[in-house]
Amino acid sequence: MIPKTFFVILCALMLSSVQALAKSKAILPDGCGDDAVNYDAKLEKDAPAFTPPASGKAMIVFVETMPGEQRTQTTTRFGVDGAWVGATKGDSYFTLTVEPGEHNLCASMQSAQSRMKKAFTHAASLTAEAGKVYYFEAQITIVPLPSLDFSQLPEAEGKYRVKAWKFATSKPK
Repeated sequence: MIPKTFFVILCALMLSSVQALAKSKAILPDGCGDDAVNYDAKLEKDAPAFTPPASGKAMIVFVETMPGEQRTQTTTRFGVDGAWVGATKGDSYFTLTVEPGEHNLCASMQSAQSRMKKAFTHAASLTAEAGKVYYFEAQITIVPLPSLDFSQLPEAEGKYRVKAWKFATSKPK
């Protein structure tokens, strides 16, 4: 027979373990997907020809930038409306066709630890119009403090990044 005090202590330990796990789970913006989903991203030697969005659709170009000598091979996931849609690695980009209308966007460095997710995850909103192309950049800085900034790029800067950066392909691990 198990003593009652042992049972109480065991229950208390189990409860505190469950609470600790719940607290360690990252809280992500609405545009992100499940934090447990990670991507393998590869850079392609030859980018496909850049074409405008299909009739009645809009296009989002997701860009990752790491300035100067800070370059590392990070993988950044991008989400739209609560689901991950792809990832980049280093100075690279990929495109996504979306329906016109309101969209919640997200960028998150997938290797960031849960306690650092806030510094490496950001959200944005977009009201997409048919026929338009929107450029969003996740800029990762390491110095002086690690962070990720996520914002819409002006069209001219976005077009430049598409020409100068590598095209990324990705798939969930």
